[in-house]
Amino acid sequence: MNPKLTLIFPEYARFLPLALGDVKPDGVDLVWKRGPRTKTLPQALTDPAMDGGEHSLSQHLYRTAAGDRAHVGLPIFPLRNFGARDFYVRGDSAIKSAADLAGKRVGMYSWTASGSVWYRHLLRHLGVSVASIKWTIGPIDDPAPATPPPNLHGGAVAAPPGNVISTMLREGELDAIISPLRPAGFDLLKGPLRRLFADFTAVEMGYQKATGCYPIQHLVILRRAVVDRAPWVMQRLVDCFVAAEKHFVDNMWMFPYASPWLEADLERVERTMGLGYHGHGLEPNRRQLEAFCAEAHASGLTQRLIGVDELFADYLAAAKAPARAG
Repeated sequence: MNPKLTLIFPEYARFLPLALGDVKPDGVDLVWKRGPRTKTLPQALTDPAMDGGEHSLSQHLYRTAAGDRAHVGLPIFPLRNFGARDFYVRGDSAIKSAADLAGKRVGMYSWTASGSVWYRHLLRHLGVSVASIKWTIGPIDDPAPATPPPNLHGGAVAAPPGNVISTMLREGELDAIISPLRPAGFDLLKGPLRRLFADFTAVEMGYQKATGCYPIQHLVILRRAVVDRAPWVMQRLVDCFVAAEKHFVDNMWMFPYASPWLEADLERVERTMGLGYHGHGLEPNRRQLEAFCAEAHASGLTQRLIGVDELFADYLAAAKAPARAG
């Protein structure tokens, strides 16, 4: 009898082939749960009704560094995102380039999140000293509970209780903020906030060409008990997500388009980044996973440099084991 796995994920379009059952893992009865990202990521880790799902790459790294092996990481990467688009300044700001951020007051929603690790990696690529920035860590638009942010770097402070960094930027208490979602006050035409990089696509393309990174934000985790019972399910899930990605990409080229110029953009992305730019698997993504681990260590988030093979030790061990009969 096939093992049954209940996994939970946000409602991403590229998951449709799996959510609808068009693509299924061989030898596994997959129960697909979905919901908003704010709820599904914690559930994948803590809900006893779930065998796993999508979760933060950075949090998996920190658990690995701490010796917590309750969950196993798979080289399945549901969420990636470039970061240059996420830098915001006031419409009248004298900050015009990344170099102008040196010595400035910059707000960010987290010091430890995957996206924050990649923002610092981007800044280093652009020649900006991360240590030169005066960092403030706090909620972007909605006040958070009065608990201090964890693991703040020596050069970072928490926003005053009840404050949000988008308001602090508008009122001149900060010079820039970095936000993965459009902050309150951003308006493409009228301001009062604007993107630091008007042509963020060019910045991100240059970053990708130089580093090989299309920043991985999340991976898929499984409970240790699942892997102990049937280690072979890990490769079956990886293969399934690879097939689902191909199914999704093939269908993106078909009518109706989500955007009138989607085909032109797809062609540009493939010319720039090649085929399989959103692919899964360990070896095709090793270089950028190494960059992430190195940046987290440089930021003081891990006491030692965690290698990629340690991050995915269980998956690699299962790959070397004899294949499951039948």
